[in-house]
Amino acid sequence: MSEHLALLATHLEAGKVRCELCAHRCVIRPGQKGLCRVRENQAGELYSLNFGRLIASHVDPIEKKPLYHFLPGSLSYSIASPGCNFRCQWCQNADISQISPGNEPGHLRFTPPEHVVAAAVDSGCESISFTYTEPSLSLEYNLEVSRLAQEAGLRSVYVTNGYMTAEMLKLTAPTLAAANVDIKAFDEAVHRRYTGARLQPVLETCAALKQAGVWLEVTTLLVPGVNDDERQVRGLAEFVASKLGTDVPWHISRYFPQPQFREIAATPPETIFRAIKIGREVGLKYVYGGNLRASVDTDCPSCGERVIRRLGYGEAGVDLKDGVCPKCGFPIKGVWK
Repeated sequence: MSEHLALLATHLEAGKVRCELCAHRCVIRPGQKGLCRVRENQAGELYSLNFGRLIASHVDPIEKKPLYHFLPGSLSYSIASPGCNFRCQWCQNADISQISPGNEPGHLRFTPPEHVVAAAVDSGCESISFTYTEPSLSLEYNLEVSRLAQEAGLRSVYVTNGYMTAEMLKLTAPTLAAANVDIKAFDEAVHRRYTGARLQPVLETCAALKQAGVWLEVTTLLVPGVNDDERQVRGLAEFVASKLGTDVPWHISRYFPQPQFREIAATPPETIFRAIKIGREVGLKYVYGGNLRASVDTDCPSCGERVIRRLGYGEAGVDLKDGVCPKCGFPIKGVWK
């Protein structure tokens, strides 16, 4: 099986098809592919080229997603198919997310959905994460895996750039237990320049996931001179607090130079600490530093009691009773065992 009839396609004149999967809404002529390079118009029908073509599969601690308030200390079976609808200049997974002669989906072995679920169960995982590349581009396959995962008692997780349409979210949200959305910048021009995509659809996805009852966490990679100015950092913090809720965890990560984007040095730790301070100033209860050992534990926002200690990926000491602080009884929002 090298291709699969795609969902969310609108047929247009002259054999053209509009893909309704992501906010690019590419209009694709016969014989052509969308911007993601994994959805192709074949004689007037849209096909997914990466259905079941896994380019990565690993057992990860859930904290690596990062998800800090979702089954802490558990393992997640993480899979990815090639393809992305962004062109982030600093992408750390560009070798598997961007289609090239070396990772064309047709060159990869097909993995049946039931094999993914069986591997997750055998590995002692409590969830399956669609991650590393852009999972929304594997919609058809992910839906099949998620259905089987649910039958096996596993939960499904998306780690995504959030560039989804409302139509795609309507199909996907009911299958998800949690999602981490990476908001790349909080300025429309900056977001367009460095990702090739608009910001607003990402913000709308965050709100829609929260409204649908999916446990949501947000990540921002702070890149010096790109998105680390106070206007963007404070604006994003205020968006999370006011539109998503002060209980939504915000992960603020250090950037380290990638082979294709070495002209910018690593993010100073002081920049992360400043952003954490801003997040707390606007009322966010849970702000974490990523790629940084400091600021990874969870403290009760009410009394300051440490309720989750993170010694490393996969090592989480959880001191919660029925989801509340054992000292003062304050409810700590999240998905707990």
